Amino acid sequence: MSDDVLSRLSELLEARKSADPASSYVAKLYAKGMDSILKKVGEEATETVIAAKGGNKEELIYETADLWFHTLVMLSHAGLQAQDVLNELARREGLSGIVEKASRKE
Repeated sequence: MSDDVLSRLSELLEARKSADPASSYVAKLYAKGMDSILKKVGEEATETVIAAKGGNKEELIYETADLWFHTLVMLSHAGLQAQDVLNELARREGLSGIVEKASRKE
């Protein structure tokens, strides 16, 4: 089910790239550019942390959904999709976090 939602969102976000910014919130974000999108991701991340600290599970779900959505906008603007992140998570599956981090080229 979650893959279906992510696929539909990815398709919608791609379609919004050619939409009129006056008619679409996402098209407006794209028109403003990556810096504005990143600012929104940062705002949503902060709101998610505040919600987590507050202990209200419904608020945490709501804010996390906002964060995920704006992160998907960021990925789409960069020419990536949710599936790219899912592929990376699948690659890491079963790896120790310590081993995975040590394998990164830094």
